[in-house]
Amino acid sequence: MAQARGNTRQRIQDVALELFAEQGYEKTSLREIAERLDVTKAALYYHFKTKEDIIIGIFQDLTRPMDELIEWAAEQPRTLETKREILRRYQKALLAAAPLFRFMHENQATVRDLSIGLTFKERFLALNEFIQEPDSSVKDKVRAVSAVFAMHAGAFFMENVEGDPEEKHAAVLEVALDLIEQAQSGR
Repeated sequence: MAQARGNTRQRIQDVALELFAEQGYEKTSLREIAERLDVTKAALYYHFKTKEDIIIGIFQDLTRPMDELIEWAAEQPRTLETKREILRRYQKALLAAAPLFRFMHENQATVRDLSIGLTFKERFLALNEFIQEPDSSVKDKVRAVSAVFAMHAGAFFMENVEGDPEEKHAAVLEVALDLIEQAQSGR
């Protein structure tokens, strides 16, 4: 399951996320991570002092595309095409960050204690501001928010639905785009 992302820091993060998924965050030790990587604990400590440092590093790396999307969206006109592009890019960012979100879902108590939980909520709220018009009806605001939630559902819950993954991702995007188009046309 570890992606061959290249450098040692990324390998540590990938292996740690794998172990956290297999046995849980609390039950995984830095020693086990080092053993799985076939490195010494000292080599691991060179990159990360604690498990929390590893998770925060993973979170920062995998959410960077979301931060870049928010920065990009802030500079764009509030057009329907911009909103469509926001949803397309958001889907790619969510799919790339799927291992992190699985970890967050399976380790909710741990995530609450880490310094990463609230910042994801802040990202979500910032993104919503770019696809929702302040003067829209309540129904159209619900459509806009539902478009983003459709992206989340598609990235995480559709894996349990039978079918071709690419076809499911395309269907999710189509539904989200349809919702944002309906929200925009209601103005």
